[in-house]
Amino acid sequence: MGLTDILRLLAAWVSATVALVVTGAILPGLSATGWWPYMAVAAVAGVVGLVLRPALVEVSARLGWLAVILVALGGQALIMYLAILYVPGIESTPLTALVATWVSAGVGTLISWATTAGTDDGLVTSLTRRARRPHSVPDPEIDGMVFVQMDGVPFPVIRWAVQSGAVPNIRAWLTSGDYVLQPWTVQIPCTTPASQLGILHGTIAGIPAFRWYDRELGRVLVANRPADAHVIEERASTGNGLLRDDGVSISNLFTGDAPRSLMTMSRIEVHRGSTQTRRAFAWFLASPSGFMRSFTRTVAEIVKERWQARRQVKRRLDPRVHRGWTFAVLRAVTNALLRDLNTALVAEEMRRGTRSIYVDYVDYDEIAHHAGMFRPESLAALDGLDRAVAVIARLAEGAPRRYRIVMLSDHGQSQGATFADRYGRTLGDLVSALIEEDVESVDVSVEGLGRADSIVGDLGTEGLTGKLAARADESLSRAAKASGPEQDDGTADPVVVLGSGNLGLLYVREPRRLTLADLDRRWPRLVPGLLDHPGIGFVAGVDDSGTPWAIGAAGRRNLTSEQVTGTDPLEQFGPHAAHTLRRAVLLVEAPDLYVNSALDPVTNDVNAFEGLVGSHGGLGGWQDQGMLLAPADLMSAVPSRIEGADDLHNVLVGMLERCGQRTAANQDR
Repeated sequence: MGLTDILRLLAAWVSATVALVVTGAILPGLSATGWWPYMAVAAVAGVVGLVLRPALVEVSARLGWLAVILVALGGQALIMYLAILYVPGIESTPLTALVATWVSAGVGTLISWATTAGTDDGLVTSLTRRARRPHSVPDPEIDGMVFVQMDGVPFPVIRWAVQSGAVPNIRAWLTSGDYVLQPWTVQIPCTTPASQLGILHGTIAGIPAFRWYDRELGRVLVANRPADAHVIEERASTGNGLLRDDGVSISNLFTGDAPRSLMTMSRIEVHRGSTQTRRAFAWFLASPSGFMRSFTRTVAEIVKERWQARRQVKRRLDPRVHRGWTFAVLRAVTNALLRDLNTALVAEEMRRGTRSIYVDYVDYDEIAHHAGMFRPESLAALDGLDRAVAVIARLAEGAPRRYRIVMLSDHGQSQGATFADRYGRTLGDLVSALIEEDVESVDVSVEGLGRADSIVGDLGTEGLTGKLAARADESLSRAAKASGPEQDDGTADPVVVLGSGNLGLLYVREPRRLTLADLDRRWPRLVPGLLDHPGIGFVAGVDDSGTPWAIGAAGRRNLTSEQVTGTDPLEQFGPHAAHTLRRAVLLVEAPDLYVNSALDPVTNDVNAFEGLVGSHGGLGGWQDQGMLLAPADLMSAVPSRIEGADDLHNVLVGMLERCGQRTAANQDR
């Protein structure tokens, strides 16, 4: 034990003693003859905790999440009560010991926050205690990789954050020359499902949007619905994914062919309940400071969100969307509880010496959807991500192998008033009026519900915990019905209109894909009417020969020959727009008609077809500008231009090769 460890123990002892003294002054049921009994109880509780807490954690992890919570609530109370019984000169009842644990933990948290200026030292200390018992690995000479997905962070935003000093840890890594930051071009659709499938499995085929009508299954598929995510991965996986060699997937949609996965959507339906997930987080929650940290941060996040939402209304900020209690709770789950849980799981995997770890932190993406890209609460989330990565780097120092940290975003974000707010009706309403028929319109954002469902799905299915998890799962499923019915009943409207950010998709419920000519013959007002609307930038589809076209109000572009007639409808969307749109239009799963919102040339605003002020899915703004941040030596062989998540997959596989994880001998096994 070094001097730093001794000082940390002394600081924890003093903090616990002060907290107990304050608690004794508040609670009449806790009394002592002086300072020394409080100091002794703090010391004995620490020693007893070292002996008893591992057993409590292991038992609770095997019994389920309910047991984990009970240990968090009562385990430390039991430890403190045993210490009080052992130490003379101090008295308490069991109930008082329980209350005293909470009060003491709260006071200790305040002391810790004040003495560390709100840093994550408490989290690091809690997880470091666990990491001091690292596994031995047979190949310590091979570097491990931690891929941290900073969900939805655009390259221009992270570059601005670095320049402004808003992400001090990342800034220090870059200015030292140890790390390099560069952009990558996201394909259409600019969504987590398409990008993460490409990054983890090396293909972007099969996903035309966040949700789409699957002609083969005859129903709407939603990528963050567990059963649907399983179908998507089964179609795409070759067994040769990014994480196939002793990797683990944490909080993702897909596994990357990892042997193990935790809170990963495509595997929740296959295997619900993870003892490892519960065990890792139980180590954190079982300490009073750890539980109080997560509890207070979750409550504070809800309060902060409600205040910030009201502030937007009072200041009449534009654009903005309604932010209700549902989003407040989801934000608290993703930006407090889930962030700590992800970090605890990464720490556990590094302690085990797992070769490659891929984890998705959704903090920025979730807030920017509802608050906007540049709003204070969204930018503050970047600081939280910066601190989370710094915690991982500190914990990696005690791992059985050296870990290289790579940060990347799966897509960027664009901003603007919603299509419905700006023009008074939804895309579905517009299509319905043009074809003079009822349509099934699905445009409710449910991405955040999927994040919560990944936690609920990992609770387990047995015993009382399983019953509680099932009830929560049913509630989330009911809330997510707006994302699309699980099965058509034969009475559905023939036309389906789906919103995916500012990208709209129009499907006709038929086994084959309709061409532009088919649509014109059936509904001659549809395409001209869409193009006459000021909120529509262009539409895209295929002609009778299968050639993809982008069509605007004043011209059209052949996406194969690049020939333009009239005004190029893609001119303001960037030089890569035609190529990436061509890939999307030629997908087998592509809609009969893609519809992209207009782009404001002054504000760079787009208009989402969902209820989101920050959106991604189509073209326009920064939604197709992802970021990649990695050690300089690993970036030395990376091409200056990366287009598409499948291209990024190859870059990351190259990094694994340079770390010794994947060689030519096992590349195509």
